[in-house]
Amino acid sequence: MLQAETLQLLCLTASSGVPLFSRGSSKPLPFSIIGSLNGVHMFGAGHGAQLLSCDTERGSRVVWGVFQESLMLIAVSGVGSSSTSEMQLRLLLENVWNCMVMVLGQDELANIRNVERLKRELRSCYRLIDLLLERVNDDQGFMGHLTQCADCLLPSHSGLLQEALESFTQAADSEFGCLLVNGRVGQATEKWWSRLAPQEVVVLSALVHSLSGTSSCDYPVFLPQGSPTVAIRLLCFKLLPGINVCVLCGPKPSLYKAENELVSRFWSPLVETLRSCLEQADRSTLPPSLNLRWDIQALLLISRESRRAVTFCPRIRGGAPAEATPLISSTRRLELLRLFYTFAVTRYFPSEETSISSASSTSKPTLEDFSQGFTHVPVQCYLVTDECKCYGLQSPQHQLYLLTDLSVPTFALRSMATQTLSAITAATSF
Repeated sequence: MLQAETLQLLCLTASSGVPLFSRGSSKPLPFSIIGSLNGVHMFGAGHGAQLLSCDTERGSRVVWGVFQESLMLIAVSGVGSSSTSEMQLRLLLENVWNCMVMVLGQDELANIRNVERLKRELRSCYRLIDLLLERVNDDQGFMGHLTQCADCLLPSHSGLLQEALESFTQAADSEFGCLLVNGRVGQATEKWWSRLAPQEVVVLSALVHSLSGTSSCDYPVFLPQGSPTVAIRLLCFKLLPGINVCVLCGPKPSLYKAENELVSRFWSPLVETLRSCLEQADRSTLPPSLNLRWDIQALLLISRESRRAVTFCPRIRGGAPAEATPLISSTRRLELLRLFYTFAVTRYFPSEETSISSASSTSKPTLEDFSQGFTHVPVQCYLVTDECKCYGLQSPQHQLYLLTDLSVPTFALRSMATQTLSAITAATSF
């Protein structure tokens, strides 16, 4: 249906199958195929069968999702795109639905009054949807679409930035504030982490990143879980190219007052600190003072309580011996990291965070029953491939997914992962 390394998203009305939009591949699927994908799903539903996904003989993968019995989303991965798992596609559908709810509100989507009008209104979601599609297999290290955790940057001057953010948010009559650096959360208030659902934080971060071209904006948003029918003000301000601060607030303050009084008062004294954050973000998501082993090729660290995540993929091997093999490309390492994460959470570490919300007709994620035969709860797993070795470690507070050089002895992976986790948490309080 599609060529290799392509991904297409279709949106149709659930009752009549009227196409609303198609995003992704530069060569859209023919209308006849779109009709067939909708028809086979409707045929199954009419006979009491729920069609969730399928793979074609040539290697394409199709995933269906119906939301609020109103809209059907279909994700189609191209021929040979084996790195795009069913779990990724299903979470993509969930994130796209949350994106549409955030921009338009649930009432507008659940109760379709005029199809042509809805088509026009959905155009306001295209930029955000396209960003979510790009991140499915991107090479920038964004994993929030897959982990349902906010992609974070751990800045060196976190104390100063946190204090400024708290003061700025309080001055804006709010408790929900966030500082984003190149699309990643640098700092956020306590209520941002505790009161917003993880999926809301992921989509909000993507939304602010998609709006980063404007110097400031006053944008109404609906929180997919917290407030799907009543809009809340989202104020966004560009502090520097690549750095944005945002707050969720009520009718006050006005955009003019916040931009001309509050922003300069709280952030002008920290311009150099913000510049150093940008410089750090260009190199690594971890503080430069943190020195990890040279044979770590990539890692994903998740804080299970706050649903935050940081991805590390070094560009060069600092301190590597002369005989060390060259690093494989960062794109390939991030692809392997996504594959290993999917492997681990579908077999060893399944949890409620990987489930799909009740907004979809799919009540369960496509997790395998592999771990149901265990008499214990797995806390570690490893995998040896032709390109690297992988190790997963789960504790009550964290999950760590580690990719290492093939030269690391398999028996040493456990201690290496434990030491790496301890080093990062001790240095950053993550």
